[in-house]
Amino acid sequence: MAGWFRPTMDTKFHIDMNWWDEQGLDFRFYLRETLCEEHRQEYARFDSVGEIDWVDDETGQVQRVDALWHTLRTCCSLKQDYITPNTTLVDGVFRTLLANGNKPMSMRELYELLDRRPPETFLRVFTSGKVYMGIRPVMD
Repeated sequence: MAGWFRPTMDTKFHIDMNWWDEQGLDFRFYLRETLCEEHRQEYARFDSVGEIDWVDDETGQVQRVDALWHTLRTCCSLKQDYITPNTTLVDGVFRTLLANGNKPMSMRELYELLDRRPPETFLRVFTSGKVYMGIRPVMD
């Protein structure tokens, strides 16, 4: 049995895809909702959009990636209104993790990117017992 784990400001968090399955929620529907208006219209039938080949800039490896997610990372997340001062904390963290390819990030890193509320608020929200948008600590 695993020991008790208490996340800190330096604990890495990510979007746990298993959580989406466990909740019976369609992650791709929510992913589509984070796209810019132009791409939400283009991908109105998101369920028919599959994967594309993508070359990793760091490794040069070709990978199959979700076309919606790729569009979000290469276009929508770069627009000025992707995250605004009116974006909720939960949505801001979710959108930041999406834009970074769900690369695990600490609450301290997320705070520095989003620059709102005291950083301890980030940790408190995401460790309160309720899981928001599948955002959980990475468990090694």
